[in-house]
Amino acid sequence: MTANICVSVKPKTISEALTLIEKAETVQADLIEVRLDQMESPKFGDLSASTSIPLIATIKRLNKGGSFTGTPMQSRQTLLDAAKNGFQYVDLDLTSLKLKEQVRELNELNVKTIVSFHKFDGAFSTQEMQRILSEEMNSGADVCKIVGTAKQVQDNLTVLNFVSKVAVKTRLVCFCMGEQGRISRLLSPVFGAFFTFAALEHGSETALGQISINDMREAYSLLRQ
Repeated sequence: MTANICVSVKPKTISEALTLIEKAETVQADLIEVRLDQMESPKFGDLSASTSIPLIATIKRLNKGGSFTGTPMQSRQTLLDAAKNGFQYVDLDLTSLKLKEQVRELNELNVKTIVSFHKFDGAFSTQEMQRILSEEMNSGADVCKIVGTAKQVQDNLTVLNFVSKVAVKTRLVCFCMGEQGRISRLLSPVFGAFFTFAALEHGSETALGQISINDMREAYSLLRQ
């Protein structure tokens, strides 16, 4: 069993970003998501040159669980700059303005797009996830990402069943946030998800319910026994 783990980090400065990327390399992350919500004067070339691990650039607005307060154009330009300077993936929200245009623009730079949709107040039904997936695939996404919030343990079962049926059709990242969603965070790659997210270490979580990468690796090791 293999499970790709993406460590998510949220630095404020280049120096902090370089330190966090180095730590992510030490714990052998498969991908590193760099949250650019609060990043000051990012030098993307320095970041991409510091590691051989694929980097994902993303910006989350206040209403999407992040802290970015700039304009959509500023967000778009920052992500484009990251793409031009060595980032292999850019994560775009499904509700982004001119989404298809942005996807084409990034593809022309040979950068892969992750098109994502989050729900912070509850879990998705299977029908909702299917509709969202269709919209994301129609946008031209290389990776489709659908993340709800578990309110009860059973919500994980709906997500994992969906992943097991859909992951053969497209690269899919799909799990539940929240304390009740840890099961799907851990098991979604077992059911076919492209990757899952982890915190670099305890106390550095960028989303509710994240598990540290070391704890996830230990759990996967036990599952293989």
